[in-house]
Order: sequence, then C-alpha cells, then structure tokens
Amino acid sequence: LTFDMGGTSTDTARFDGKLDLEFITKIEGIELHNPTLAIETVAAGGGSICGFDGHQLRVGPESAGAYPGPACYGAGGPLTITDVNLLLGKLDTSRFGIPVRLDKAKEALQAIQHQIFTKNQQLISEEELLRGFEQIANEKMAEAIRRISVAKGFSPKEYPLLTFGGAGGLHGCQLAEILGISTVILPYDAGLLSAYGMGQASAQRIVTQQVLLPLTEINESLFTRLTHLTEQGTQLLQQDGTELVDKENALALLYLRFKGQESTIEVAVTVQKALTLGEIEGHFYDKYRRLFGYCPNNLTIEVESLKVVVSEKAPRQVQTETAHLQQLASPIHQAKYPAYDWNQLNPGDYFSGPAVLLNTTSTSFIPEGWQAVITPTADVVVTLVEQRNSAVNAQSEAIELELFTNRFMAIAEEMGAQLQRTAFSVNVKERLDFSCALLDADAELLVNAPHIPVHLGSLGVCARLVREKINIGVGDVIITNHPKYGGSHLPDVTLLSGIFTPAGELIGYAINRAHHAEIGGKTPGSMPPDATSLVEEGVVLLPTYLAKNGEMQWDTVTELFTNAPYPTRALTENIADINAALASLRSGELALQQLVEQHGLAKVHRYMKLLKSNAFEALQHAFLPYKNRVFEASESLDDGHNIQVSIQPNAAGGIVFDFTGTSDCHPNNLNANISIIYSAILYVLRLLVNKNIPLNEGLMQGVEVRLPENSFLHPIFSDEATECPAVVGGNTEVSQRLVDTLLKAFELSACSQGTMNNFLFGNSAFGYYETICGGTGASQGADGRSAVHQHMTNTRITDPEELERRYPVRLKNFAIRAHSGGEGRWKGGDGIIREVAFLAPLRVTLITQHRVVPPYGLAGGQNGKVGQQTLTRTNGTQEVLAGICSIEVDTGDTLCIETPGGGGYGD
Repeated sequence: LTFDMGGTSTDTARFDGKLDLEFITKIEGIELHNPTLAIETVAAGGGSICGFDGHQLRVGPESAGAYPGPACYGAGGPLTITDVNLLLGKLDTSRFGIPVRLDKAKEALQAIQHQIFTKNQQLISEEELLRGFEQIANEKMAEAIRRISVAKGFSPKEYPLLTFGGAGGLHGCQLAEILGISTVILPYDAGLLSAYGMGQASAQRIVTQQVLLPLTEINESLFTRLTHLTEQGTQLLQQDGTELVDKENALALLYLRFKGQESTIEVAVTVQKALTLGEIEGHFYDKYRRLFGYCPNNLTIEVESLKVVVSEKAPRQVQTETAHLQQLASPIHQAKYPAYDWNQLNPGDYFSGPAVLLNTTSTSFIPEGWQAVITPTADVVVTLVEQRNSAVNAQSEAIELELFTNRFMAIAEEMGAQLQRTAFSVNVKERLDFSCALLDADAELLVNAPHIPVHLGSLGVCARLVREKINIGVGDVIITNHPKYGGSHLPDVTLLSGIFTPAGELIGYAINRAHHAEIGGKTPGSMPPDATSLVEEGVVLLPTYLAKNGEMQWDTVTELFTNAPYPTRALTENIADINAALASLRSGELALQQLVEQHGLAKVHRYMKLLKSNAFEALQHAFLPYKNRVFEASESLDDGHNIQVSIQPNAAGGIVFDFTGTSDCHPNNLNANISIIYSAILYVLRLLVNKNIPLNEGLMQGVEVRLPENSFLHPIFSDEATECPAVVGGNTEVSQRLVDTLLKAFELSACSQGTMNNFLFGNSAFGYYETICGGTGASQGADGRSAVHQHMTNTRITDPEELERRYPVRLKNFAIRAHSGGEGRWKGGDGIIREVAFLAPLRVTLITQHRVVPPYGLAGGQNGKVGQQTLTRTNGTQEVLAGICSIEVDTGDTLCIETPGGGGYGD
C-alpha cells in the first residue's frame, strides 16, 4: 500500500504484483472515462487546518495553502498539521529552507487552548492538544486507506506501507499501527518520489476489445484474441517512437461477471501462457468469493471485455546484496528526539525509535517500538518490534468527541462500501439507492454514511417500531419493508441487527435499507400508479427473522417473496442483494464490537450520547435567529392534496411542527408515514444547522410533530396489507413536496423540482426503475444547480451503454432543458430532457409531481417550469401523458420526459 502525504492532500494506492487500473475516475464530481492508475485522494495534508468548532477538535478538510500557509510561516496563517509536527519536535527548523516561526505556531495553539477554556472551562495541556490533533489526522488518513481496502475486498494487514511525499514519513508508522501493518518502507527520495517515478516509468499502451459473450463461447479463441491485441499495442508503441517493446510480458486482463450483473471482476493472465477454461473459472470464482463473501451457483460467466497492457522494456534492475547490520553509535543531535542524518547512514545501520530521520526533501519520524534499517539502496525499512497502545490517553472531551465521531462515521461508511461492493443489482451497485447507519442502544440514529436522505431519517423510527413488535437478540437479523413499522415503501427492504458484547450487553444496532427494483406488485418495477392498497404494490414483509440465533431463515424469507398475492419477478436478484445487505450489517457489527473491546462499553455509550447532545446544541444555536417566530406554509400536490405546516418554538424550548389542515388519506399511492415525515424534518433541520456534523437524532431532541390522524401524512396502517393504503409515491413524491413546504416556511430557498420523476418499464420477466434529475431552487446568493438529484434522493442514473445493453430500449436524447429554471436575481436550475425509444412491447409507469403546480419562486423570483412527458407512437401521433400513469408501449414508440426547473430567488 502506498501513502503519499504532501501539503494539501494524501494519495493512497495498492501494488500487488501490478498496479491497479481504473477506467472511470471522478474528479470534483466530473467522471473521466480514461484509463488511470487507481489512486485515491484524501483531503488531509501538512496544510490541513486544525481548530475547535465549539464542541470538538477538527482537522481539515480546509487547507491553509501556500499562502498564508501554516502559522509557523509567520504570515498570519492558522494552526495546521505542519505546526503540530513542529511543536511535537518532529521537524528540524533549520531544514525548512525558509524562516520558520516557532513562536507563531505556539501562539496559534494557545489561541485554540483559550477557545476551549472559554467554552467549557477545561484547560488542556499543550502536549495533549497536539497529540489530539495528531491522532485525529492519523485516524482520518488510516480510515481512508481502510475504507478503500473494504471497497476492494482486501485487508491492509496483508501489505507493507510504502510512505513518501514531504510529510508521509512523519505519519507512516503511526498509520501502520492503526491499520495493523508491521512494515513501513521509507524511500530515500521520498519527497521527490512521484517526480522520480514519472521519469523512470515505461511507456505503455492499453488496447481494449468489448466482448459481451459467455466465456464458454470464446474460450477457444481467447488467446488468439489476446495475441492480436498485443500486436495492436506493440504497433501503437512503435508509432510513438518506442524501440524496445516487452511483448513477452504483456499483461492481459479479462473482465468477467455473471450474466445479468453490472460490475466486473478483473482476472489477469499472460498472453504467452494459455490457461484452460477451468483455470480461468477457478480464478474468477476465487476472486468473487473474496469480494462478495459467497458465490452463486449455476450462473453463466460472461466476458465483458479484454484488455492488454503492452509496455516498453524497462532498464534491467541490478540486484544488490544484503548488508551486514550494525547499530548506530549516536545521533547527530538530540532535541526532543534523537535525530539522524540520512546521508550519513550506511547500508546495514539500524536504530530504534523514538527518533527523527532527516533528509534533503523529507523528514521521517520513527516512533517508540519501531526499528529502522538502512538497505543497500539507501532506503529505510522500518519494522514494528514492540506492540504498544498508540492511542492518545486523552482526557479532553473535545479531543475524544472528534475521535469517536470519526470512528462511528467510519463504521457506517465501511458498511456502505461493503454493501455497494457485494450487491448484485444495478439499482444498488450503480445507482447507489441504499443507505447504512449505526443506531445507539435506544435505537436512535447515531451516524450514517452519506446516502439517501429519505432513508436515513427513518431508520431510527423503523428500528424502534420493529423492536416493539419482535425481540432482537444475539445473532438475530430482522427483515421488513412494512410502512406500519417504519418502512418507506415496499421496494425499500430494511435489515436490522442488534450489536452485543461477548457478555450479551447491547451496544447498539446496525441497519441498512436498499431499494429493490423489482419486488412484485401489479406492474413491473413494483410501483403501480393506480394501486389503492398496499398489497397491490408487491411483497409485504412484516418484521420477520432473516436470522434467528445465528441460523439463517432463507426458506421462510423465500416463501414470503414467492407466495405473495403479487410475488417478485426477480427472486435471484432479491436474494443476492439481501445477502449483500447482510454482509454490510456484519461489517458494522464487527467494527463496533472491536471499538468496545478497545475502549470499553461505558466510554462508547458516553460518546454516543455526547454526539447526539452536540447535534442538539448545534440546532439550538442555529435556531436562535428564529426564536419567538411562527413559520407557516402550504403546498399542493398536482391533484390538489394540500400540505399545511406551522412551525413554532414551544414553552420547553423545543420546536413544534404542526401539520393540522393537511388533506385526508390519499385514495391512491401518495401516502407517507411517520418515518418519512421524520426524514424530511431531520433533513431540513440539518440544513438549518449548516455545520459539519453527522445526521443524527440529536437534532430531533425537543422536536414535537403533530399530524392529523388518517391524513395522507399519517394514514392508518395495520398488519394486514389489504387494509393498508398504498404508499409507493408517498416515499418518493410526498417526501420531496414536504421538504419544499418546510423550506418555504423557513424561506431558505426557492422550490426545487420537487419530484423524483419515477420512470419504470418492464414485462412479466423483468422490471427496470430509475429516478431522473432536475433543477434545484435558487437561494439568497446562489443560483440553483441544473440537472442534479436533490433533497430526499441522492442516486445516480444508469449509464446509457448499460441501459441499452441490458434492456430493450435506446436512449435518444439526454440533455439539459434550457430556460426551465425560474428567473430572478438568482436563477433556478434547469431540468433535463430524457428521450427513450422502446425496442419491444412494454408496460411503462410514471409517478411524478410538478406537472400541474409549478415549483415556486421566492422573494420575487419566478416559478420554475412544470415538467411534461410526451409519448410519440410509431404512426407519428403524440400524446401528453398525465404525471402519474401506466401505459402499454409498442416497438418503436418514443417517450420524452422533461423534468421541472427550480424556482428563482429575488427580483
């Protein structure tokens, strides 16, 4: 594993006999479809700003940059990680090349000391404060490496850590201890290694051939194809002026997957040595099990593509002899730590930490318990020789709160990475329509990965309702989607498990929710627009044991999916995604248990409570400008159903959200439940706080929600699905319109597109589902954004190539709908145009809003344009469809969906 830490960011990558390649790279939200080395960047570097936000210490993501730079530069900059390392004695001021002001760094540190004392009357020593900042930075960087490892299915413990960059050596050994790595490599040219490597790198050409055929069909021609690609790559290199091409060692990459699956698994072979079909299948199955934790039976292996990497012949590496070890007599000087000059060391010299290793372009720190050895190439290999507790013995709540916040967040994010990696369906793996969270022992939302807002606020509500219905013990996993028990709508399947200590004490809960694109119902895609009862929308899962005392209950769950009045059309995909969700829960369970093992249950529970208290205090502070005011707003759905809200402080200092005046239960599927209401309120309160805190139910402390019974925001549910109203549009559409109404009351922004533009098509064999982006509302000082998902949805849209390959459709147009955003001083964002041609007879379903009522402008801004969908038949006739409808289409018919623009702000 490589760890490159510079001034503003840290880069990490993996080398396992070869460098990992990526063919889609995301930079600042823009996807680049070019081959690159798989390098992950973290916003942490020597210039990362260290501070106190009133509750806890913070490190980054902001950077001091080159100017004003760290406080020690003397240009008025803030305290940074560079200053922390300087004050800890890990840097030599004479090696900077510019004047360094130790006094300025100390002044910046003392200013933070004073802030903390002013806030909570706690005086933290300079040493503890410095160690706190150091550990926060180290844990953040280590967690980034761990999360990447989880996403790719390997353990960091299996690798040494190659540490470079100007600041890498100062943190490498400490990161290694956190990750369980026992060997760290420090290159001699660490500060210049990236530049040196670019100069040494051989020219390469990557040649690709798309295949999309079963492996058995191309097995006999496979190595003929690879040889042909190798020749193509060789010719391209020679055209570039490369004289010596290493054809013999050309790397061939097979991208394999099970037919019907989106993501591929890379299997490396050599062009010169043909493998048998069985050997290739064996490599694929082994990697699949390692990545996903299981391997489906009787599925066809498909070759998605072939790639061959042909390289220039590299200079021959001279093998060096192992040096004789000899301990150094003494360092060049002794300050806080012994310091050694790298240029005065000889192969075989070794020394033990704590010590500082100085070089022209970098400085390294060898902690206590580590031993450094000089290699014949003048590099340094550092080995952990004495295990020790590297954690700071922090007494400060401000330090510990930030550390535990990051630790809890890391667990939730690892759960999300695990679920995405192991999922089978496009909807989960590619569209990212899922959410993962940790709950505390009271089943209240503690932290979440940054997933789908409409899911997240409802997860705690769901868990509390479920545990009233069914006991959750050690080894139990509950599955449900029922709205009576906090389910958002039937396609969103929730898994919940308790997390316990070995003694059986409850620590908290792991929970996730993933959207299944097909779970039965009257129409393919499980979102029938004309449903009047819950049973018509698909398979209904009352809280049921997926696992009981550690024993899986697959037969019971499978029967629920197949013996419903409207059973699923995609059982294999359902079970595969449930397996992925199960692996995600177990990832969270193990990580939280390890945290308790390391720190103790009482301490973990204490910081769970403090994390929620911090959120509550942040909300109280954010709400100060709104005290003694009453906020009211109303918004109508396209069919006239009205949302009415009044928001005001109560006598106890809390906030009352009163929805009296809201319309009665909806006759079709636009019914929400309490979990969706909580999600919308929690989301808007998080916007009001406008601070970098985890979304958690501390924000709901003191919040009172008043809902008129049997309104379409609070319908009556029972265990019997035939007696329950339909809800599928309540989750997607009412949630969006509810957020619009709350934002209108607080006058935070103009209305966004206010819909998820649900688009579904299918037949008796399959169902496809997507939500479509639109324009966001403008706000004071900011235009709305065009062509994005917003508020309660946070999903991707399926890639055009994948959409057309897997389904009988052709994407004819996907473009921004110019001038659909409302005018104003700040303009609303534009919606989009998405035009699809159908290549087979299908049933199409649309569930949308803002086709009649336009997205409102604010403070004099103009409304955004309403959306529209037009069906063009093969004979040329056109029909403008209703916002909620289900129709039959024929081969050659075309549907054009135009999504709403956001409202403008200001005149």
